Amino acid sequence: MNFTHWWQLLFYGFCLITLIQLFYYAFFFMRLVMYKPSPKTTSQTHPVSVIICSRDEAANLAKNLPGSLVQQYRTTHEVIVVNDNSYDDSKYLLEEFQKTFKQLHVVELKQEAKFIPGKKFPLSVGIKTAKYEVVLLTDADCVPASEFWIDKMQASYDEDTEIVLGYGAYHKKTGLLNKLVRWETFHTALQYLSYALAGKPYMGVGRNLSYKKTVFFRHKGFSAHNNVASGDDDLFITTAATPANTKINIDADTFTLSEPAKTFGQWMKQKKRHYSTAKYYKGIHKFLLGLYSFSQFLFYPLLVASILFYGWQFALIVFGVRFIMQAIVFYVCMKKLNKKNLYPWFLFFDIWMFFYYLIFSMALVRKPKRAW
Repeated sequence: MNFTHWWQLLFYGFCLITLIQLFYYAFFFMRLVMYKPSPKTTSQTHPVSVIICSRDEAANLAKNLPGSLVQQYRTTHEVIVVNDNSYDDSKYLLEEFQKTFKQLHVVELKQEAKFIPGKKFPLSVGIKTAKYEVVLLTDADCVPASEFWIDKMQASYDEDTEIVLGYGAYHKKTGLLNKLVRWETFHTALQYLSYALAGKPYMGVGRNLSYKKTVFFRHKGFSAHNNVASGDDDLFITTAATPANTKINIDADTFTLSEPAKTFGQWMKQKKRHYSTAKYYKGIHKFLLGLYSFSQFLFYPLLVASILFYGWQFALIVFGVRFIMQAIVFYVCMKKLNKKNLYPWFLFFDIWMFFYYLIFSMALVRKPKRAW
């Protein structure tokens, strides 16, 4: 076979990779583009238990906890902070908050769960302590985007719903790293929200996640993956979520905001820990996510090779079809998730994903650390 045939096969490979990408945009991501919440014929409010786990996070609690305590919610609710073996001033800070906010309950943990790494043990304690069926989870470094967070998250529940997936964003800051962090967070949300709409929910984020205690106890909490340091959010959703019992909520009032990593090293540490749980996903989810990442990783190398060695006109036509589809999906979804300021950068971010996969691929084979 001569070189002409080799470059022809390479171009055909580029076309195949592009078709795979277009499948994901058309079958999955367009669902989020077209998504509109179903109108509710009846309105019902539920008592809610907000649960926040904290370890040595006095500064974050002082800054963010008031956002959960001043929620405008007319029905009974409580805010539970599980203070997990903190050595800082968290205990005294929480005692001061309790003097003003009667709905605040504090659980002080004095012993470590040696064989259950991460925050699964304190979170399990918080859920068992909760008085109400609907629990709403966030982190100490998160603040609700509005005072209607509780009200609008719980409004997603009906008689069939047991899990509600929310969106946990990061504060907008200056600098390239902040843009990369917020892009990656958007890109992850684009996937897990779209998959849930397609009837294949596989993860949520602990920064903004709600479910019923019933479904938690039915699946024996986190027992299926207690040995894994992370996964209190995504692995539990992988285990418990079904097409029938899971909804999403992308009302801007339901978003939470977190402080982004300040250095590239901090961000790498966060992402490696997250991706270390992917190996425990269900087979269908691993296949779909892996195929998408693989096709995205190969797209630009094959584009460049096709331009150089086959025919730039044909290569750019194929590229243009995908670019138009991306432009539509990203514009609408970024608007819905309040990330329109990232839209002018989307082509840069798309190219960046090639390097992103190179950097973080080792996280899929390394053993995660057994810590918070």
